[in-house]
Amino acid sequence: MRPSGRAPDEMRVITIETGFTKHAEGSCLISFGETKVLVTASVEERVPPWLRGKGSGWVTAEYSMLPRATHTRGQREAAKGKQSGRTQEIQRLIGRSLRAVTDLEKLGERQITLDCDVIQADGGTRTASITGAWVALRIAVDKLLKDGKLSEDPITAKVAAISCGIHQGTPVLDLDYAEDSNADADANFVLIEGGQIAEAQATAEGATYDEEGLLRLLRLAQIGCAQIYKAQGEAVAK
Repeated sequence: MRPSGRAPDEMRVITIETGFTKHAEGSCLISFGETKVLVTASVEERVPPWLRGKGSGWVTAEYSMLPRATHTRGQREAAKGKQSGRTQEIQRLIGRSLRAVTDLEKLGERQITLDCDVIQADGGTRTASITGAWVALRIAVDKLLKDGKLSEDPITAKVAAISCGIHQGTPVLDLDYAEDSNADADANFVLIEGGQIAEAQATAEGATYDEEGLLRLLRLAQIGCAQIYKAQGEAVAK
C-alpha cells in the first residue's frame, strides 16, 4: 500500500490554472497533488550575445523554491549569493526539455524565459515545473502568433515530465515526498507526445534495479504523461 493510498499506476490530481499572473506573456499555476509551482513565460526581443545575427532564438529557464515551500524554512539562495548545484541542474533540465520541442529558427531572434517558482513542495517539483513550463510557453507563443510576430508555430509537440520509482519493491507512478524520501530507486522521465524520450534520469537509492525494473518505470511514465498531455491541452484550450 502506498502512503497516499493510490494504486501503483495512479497519478496525483493535476490542476493547471492559466493566466495566473497579470503581466507575463504566459503563466500558470500547476499542481501535482500538494506540489504547487507558479510558472511564467517572458518574451524578450533579444537573444544571448553568442546567438546574435544567427537567425535563431532561445528558450531557457530559471527555477527556485520559496523559503517555506518545505516543512522547514530554507534560506533564499539570493541571500547566500549563489545558486545551489541542485537548482542549476534543474533549471538546465527544464530548458533542455523545452528546447527539445521548439524550432529555434522559427522563433526568430527572441528569447523566452520560463521562471518556475515552487510555492509548495511535496515531491516532483522538477516534473511539475517542466509540465507547467510547456503550458506557459504555449500561451506565450500563441500570443506572438496572434500578434503577427511569428509566421510559423515553433512548438513541434507537447513535452511533459513525471517521476516514477521503486517503493518497497513495487514500481509506482508520480512519487510524493513520503515515497521519494524512502524510495529504493527513483526516476524522472521527460517524454514528448508521439513517443520520443527527451530525457531520463534514473538513480538507485536504497537498492539497485534490473533492466525490467527500468522498463516498468518507463511504462508507468508513459501512462502518466498521456494523462498530462490531456491536461495540458485542456489548459491551453481555455
